[in-house]
Amino acid sequence: MRTIDSDACVASMKIMASGDLGELARVVHPEAVNREAKDEPLDCRGRGPAAFAATARWLRSAFADLDFDIHDVATDGDLVVVHCTMSGRQTGTFLAYDERGEVAQAFPSRGRTMAITQTHWFRLRDGQVVEHWANRDDLGMASQLGWVPPTPGYLWRMVRARRSARRQQARSS
Repeated sequence: MRTIDSDACVASMKIMASGDLGELARVVHPEAVNREAKDEPLDCRGRGPAAFAATARWLRSAFADLDFDIHDVATDGDLVVVHCTMSGRQTGTFLAYDERGEVAQAFPSRGRTMAITQTHWFRLRDGQVVEHWANRDDLGMASQLGWVPPTPGYLWRMVRARRSARRQQARSS
């Protein structure tokens, strides 16, 4: 069994958190796909560094001080698994999208911080990320950020934020 270098995987996560997105082309293969992009904007669902950069912009639009603290990295052939803690402070509205790419949910910022464990799975080709998927603690994040259980006032803010995001999306289409 051939062992591969996991540096591209960790680098892709650090680059996405830092915002230096021009560096993604160095570590993300032109045919790379993010299997987690189904709830993200349509431009995140493409292939290659541009789609990964779109995911980074989407995350960074809602979270300041975004960071991935790497705990463990394991490799098996062309597969790399990264166990980490993602942390940040919500400063913008977090938007989730439906299968058509339309805004499905909007979670306005309450200014809170979160730190959740995640496991990211990467497949590499030619030393670059070619596939990504993850296991995340979305309920833990929602609890830490005050999204659940929602208060009546927060539910109203969610409705207003979703309407606003949908209007903005319609104007830019």
